[in-house]
Amino acid sequence: MVQKIILDCDPGHDDAIAILLAAGNPDIELLGITTVAGNQTIEKVTRNALAVCAVAGITVPVARGASVPLVEPQMVAEDIHGETGLDGPYLPPPAFDLDARHAAQFIVDTVMAHEPHTVSIVPVGPFTNIALAMRLEPRIIERVQSVVVMGGAYTRGNATPGAEFNIYVDPEAAEAVFRADWDVTMVGLDLTHQALASAELQDRVRAVGGPISEFALAVWDFVGSTYKRQYEFDHPPIHDACCVAALIDPAVFTTATADVRVELRGEWTRGTTVVNFADTPGMHHSNGSALGQTDFRTHIAMRLDHERFSDLIVDSIARLTAVLT
Repeated sequence: MVQKIILDCDPGHDDAIAILLAAGNPDIELLGITTVAGNQTIEKVTRNALAVCAVAGITVPVARGASVPLVEPQMVAEDIHGETGLDGPYLPPPAFDLDARHAAQFIVDTVMAHEPHTVSIVPVGPFTNIALAMRLEPRIIERVQSVVVMGGAYTRGNATPGAEFNIYVDPEAAEAVFRADWDVTMVGLDLTHQALASAELQDRVRAVGGPISEFALAVWDFVGSTYKRQYEFDHPPIHDACCVAALIDPAVFTTATADVRVELRGEWTRGTTVVNFADTPGMHHSNGSALGQTDFRTHIAMRLDHERFSDLIVDSIARLTAVLT
């Protein structure tokens, strides 16, 4: 069955690959792209989303969203993504205008316009737009099919020792998303650090040829150098595309069930996702635990099938390339 999705993103190198995967796969109907400040300012990430669309001939609506987190001052990841937020590849001018609506309004309008349980939201930047949309129209919570987020971790962070960047930037928004009564899958660093743009994957994309292939390779070349310098990775992770891949093929990774809370007050742990796995001995408390009533309903991505994941990326780039030519 075709999955209808709204991709909420902050392009960003891995966001760009997620856009290509969502637009190129026949099992995804990309209803729109919404942007949020994160990897760079809202102006830059929005321009980048439009540039990716121009590269690949994508014509879905793009709506600009939140420029700052709900509470915290703005934080960007220029050390990873560069001054533009998408350094490396050539970024063509936009081929169409932005949707006039704020991203939160676009999310609300789109979810409410479709039948219940037919639209999934895929936040792969800070969750600010999603929290704003929930506040604007709480009924979306019961209408959304699923929410598949790139964020968090159950072992270690990348913004701080305990916190992953998307959560750390706007932890209040993240806690709102995890606490809402809808189906949430957390695709954290523990999973996405398995999703590397390996030499083999890059060779397969190179073999496709054409401008989209060249764009993807330039994305990986730049972010690969920053990940090598910052984290000593041999190849860069393709974090955000994992969320889209899971909606195309649920077998692309395994999951475990957990109760997830976002730490909002700790001096050294703010933004940490506290993951209480349902199969942890002694943690099955219906009430009265340190966390209050436990809520084991978030799906935590655990183990990636890299071959299936790579196949999906190569296939989407090939399909988009075929349409362009």
